[in-house]
Amino acid sequence: MTFIHSDETRDSIHCPRIDMVPVIEKRFVLAHVSDPHISCLDQIKKSDLLNKRLLGYLRWKLHRGAEHREEILTILLKDLQRIRPDHITITGDLTHLCLPAEFKKVQKWLRSLGSPTQVTVIPGNHDTYVGTDWRQTFAYWLDYMVSDSGYQQNGPVKGLGDLFPTLRVRGQIALIGVCTAHPSALHLATGSIGTPQLKKLETVLRQTAAQRLFRIISIHHPPISGIVSWRRRLTDAEALYTVLARYGTELILHGHVHKTAPHNLHTQAGLTTVVGAPSATSSSRIYERRARYYVYKINACRGGWDVQLTERIYSPDGDSFIPERLQHFYIPAR
Repeated sequence: MTFIHSDETRDSIHCPRIDMVPVIEKRFVLAHVSDPHISCLDQIKKSDLLNKRLLGYLRWKLHRGAEHREEILTILLKDLQRIRPDHITITGDLTHLCLPAEFKKVQKWLRSLGSPTQVTVIPGNHDTYVGTDWRQTFAYWLDYMVSDSGYQQNGPVKGLGDLFPTLRVRGQIALIGVCTAHPSALHLATGSIGTPQLKKLETVLRQTAAQRLFRIISIHHPPISGIVSWRRRLTDAEALYTVLARYGTELILHGHVHKTAPHNLHTQAGLTTVVGAPSATSSSRIYERRARYYVYKINACRGGWDVQLTERIYSPDGDSFIPERLQHFYIPAR
């Protein structure tokens, strides 16, 4: 089986429209943000760099630091406060070097976005650059990652493996978090889901499909091959595809690519829309890499779902986020 099912055109996430009769339900508005790469390099010690962090530090000093502007997050916050989404999903790389100070700084930023019930966090490879003490790092974000109380796993949480996949249900929307983050070799930025998590994910997809929920998988590494190089790939994408072929999902959101990345994923269970977001702090002159986030307005319709997607891009001229593109597409019920 070859895991290349992407449509590369900018209009690839458009689906044919059919006559729809809206169901009387509250519209759900979801904002997708990714890869802010919040740093604390002014607090770094030499001992912090005696590992893979040294490469990330050098890259930041050579070029990334000039591209990523944390002040854009303040502009983003004001825009989100105006949009007022029902929920915000952040698909990884919240930190740059996974320093404890960065985790604390990110916690403060998360609190500015909303309560843990309104914001969901999925870790990225930069958040697991090296092995760290849970209590000094991810414990600060636990409330933003954990499943709803009715879906939490038994026992204490001592690591990401005790958490994922996560499930948060908001009305007719199932927010499913998948973790691909783990420390990798010096020259790699790969991710993997792992067999235990895939088995649990299969159960979650089956149960939420039976409940006829609109399922949104949030993941850091893109689930489609060819989007990133082999050294940045999702190593068990084939295994994920097998699970999706059985039970499907309506929407997949990811980060990692640092550019806008809309695709379609074709499986035996049907068509799935896949959208990758660039870094939320990028001031890049390259259009596809410039900071943006996505707003999804999801309405249940008889026979499926009506989705309105607004792409909001950072405008250096106005120092603000502005609407760049508006799309409508229809997702049939499975």
